Amino acid sequence: MERSSNFRDRDRDGDKDGRKGGMSFHRRKICRFCADSTLAINYKDYKMLRLFTTERGKIVPRRISGNCAKHQRMITVEINRARYIALLPYTTASVR
Repeated sequence: MERSSNFRDRDRDGDKDGRKGGMSFHRRKICRFCADSTLAINYKDYKMLRLFTTERGKIVPRRISGNCAKHQRMITVEINRARYIALLPYTTASVR
């Protein structure tokens, strides 16, 4: 069975679903702690720290959370403090 040339052209440029591609615009996320200086990063505020961890307990990286480097380091330190005194889990039990 022979494929049509249109199908080959679509696969060649990496456009698998056939949509016309272009540059997509991604808005840069701003650090919520830089934008609002009243927000404080504290290990006792485990509900806020929960926003920066995945379901599995891993710390969310900067490029996803949108934090600046300074505040990402502070969040990492505070999450580790909260883990140490058992406010946050290190990992979650895997359910199969």
